[in-house]
Amino acid sequence: MNPIHVTKLDHVVLRVADIDTSIHFYRDILGCPEKRISDGLYQYQAGASMIDLVPIESDIGQRSGYGPPDAGRNVDHFALTLGEFDEDAIVAYLEENNVKVERSGRRFGAQGYGPSVYFQDPDGNFVELKGPSEEAR
Repeated sequence: MNPIHVTKLDHVVLRVADIDTSIHFYRDILGCPEKRISDGLYQYQAGASMIDLVPIESDIGQRSGYGPPDAGRNVDHFALTLGEFDEDAIVAYLEENNVKVERSGRRFGAQGYGPSVYFQDPDGNFVELKGPSEEAR
């Protein structure tokens, strides 16, 4: 049985060349209010979801496995919110389907902190599955 039940897009993380220009675009032009800034990650609310901005030059922006933005790889990852989160069942299910979970833990998302797992899709894009936020429990 598939333990993964996606309810919405939680957030997308974009690697950006000029953080000030991107902040101006998402916050001032598109009207996404600032949610928080933490360790080089700039987070803006987009309705029930969130847009995270990461400067390319930052430690996060330079993580191995991500290609340069000029090669069309400026999305760090995207996150999907799950209605329920049973990490053991999710990991077992993914492994049964030859998908390797690369990291897991407590992460901040559009609705606050909650559990998550990260893995790659067939094209090498990182996907995060986010459990319900601690505030929702």
